[in-house]
Amino acid sequence: MKRSLSAVVSYPPVLVALACLLGACGKEGGVGAAAPSTPPPVQVHVVKVEPKSVPITFDVVGQVEGSKQVEVRARVSGILVKQFYREGDPVAEGAPLFEIDRAPFEVALAQAKGQLAQAAAQAAQAQREETRLKPLVADRAVSRKEYDDATSTRQLAEASMQQANAAVRQAELNLSYTRVAAPVAGISGRAEHSLGTLITTDANGSLLTTINQLSPIWVRFSLAQSDLAKLPGGRVARSSPVDVQVVLGDGSVYPLKGRLNFAATAIDSRLGTQQLRAEFDNPRQPLLPGQFVTVRVTAGQRDNVFVVPQAAVIQTEKDYLVFAIDGDGNAQAKPVKTGDWIGSDWTITSGLTAGDRVIVDNLLKIRPGVPVTEAPPQPAGASTPSANAPAK
Repeated sequence: MKRSLSAVVSYPPVLVALACLLGACGKEGGVGAAAPSTPPPVQVHVVKVEPKSVPITFDVVGQVEGSKQVEVRARVSGILVKQFYREGDPVAEGAPLFEIDRAPFEVALAQAKGQLAQAAAQAAQAQREETRLKPLVADRAVSRKEYDDATSTRQLAEASMQQANAAVRQAELNLSYTRVAAPVAGISGRAEHSLGTLITTDANGSLLTTINQLSPIWVRFSLAQSDLAKLPGGRVARSSPVDVQVVLGDGSVYPLKGRLNFAATAIDSRLGTQQLRAEFDNPRQPLLPGQFVTVRVTAGQRDNVFVVPQAAVIQTEKDYLVFAIDGDGNAQAKPVKTGDWIGSDWTITSGLTAGDRVIVDNLLKIRPGVPVTEAPPQPAGASTPSANAPAK
């Protein structure tokens, strides 16, 4: 009896290990084993797209310039004795700016007036002589030649009087030119000469200062041929319905819109651009000549395009694509052709159809064929999650 119990207990260790292994395999592969779990659908936000018309807008660099940039020059030579304005201040049209020494021109005017008086006296004397001889020649008391000489003398005296009168007018003009006034209203520039300087009338010595008219003011810019190709007709004409705005350096939009007042009729062969210019009212003068600004040009519109958030567009090595939800609730990759940006959105010119539900977030978890479920709409004012933001 003791022998039989001993035989039962002393099974070889190899058999015991094999029995345990078989028992474990039976539990894993048996009928009661649990099936592998299926990942839940990815929750995403979508945008349902419909075709629409969008404006054709370009942002280009422009430079501000005064609508009138006038060089103030001296018209007579002399010593600069007075300066009536402060550099950089606004000046009105006709306001005095400089004065050149008047004394020499006052003397010249007095001399001219004296010569005019002398010529007038000679003309009057010649007239009296002609009048005296006229009845005498009729009575043959004097010869016809004497009367003709008297007539010629009177005519020469009158011509001399006219010359003297012109000399007086010229002397008055020269005297008036000693007071240099602003030809237009605007912002005054730096004075080119100090007081006491001899001013001459040549090109180098006559420039006194400059005046820039700031209201209205001009902004010069250009559009490249690649941008012009997107417009109806492939060019911009002065009569084209173009909306022009200026974006300042701090990102704010200048509140007054511009008016296109110049459009080149030829493309610049060196730069491949069309030169344009717009006019802006500038009452408070935030725009200054020489300033660089961003010009936002809106010309025409593009029809039958789709607009999606930029976060929904994925750039690959070859093209762009977006993910949309198909009829089975799975993610479907759609190659698209992109257009321009409009704010935070991207225009899609081809690749989408009306009613497509484009996925705009959780794109790192999306692959073609992955089941997705549409998340509830976001509250008004909530921002759309970024395409690269992880799901919560």
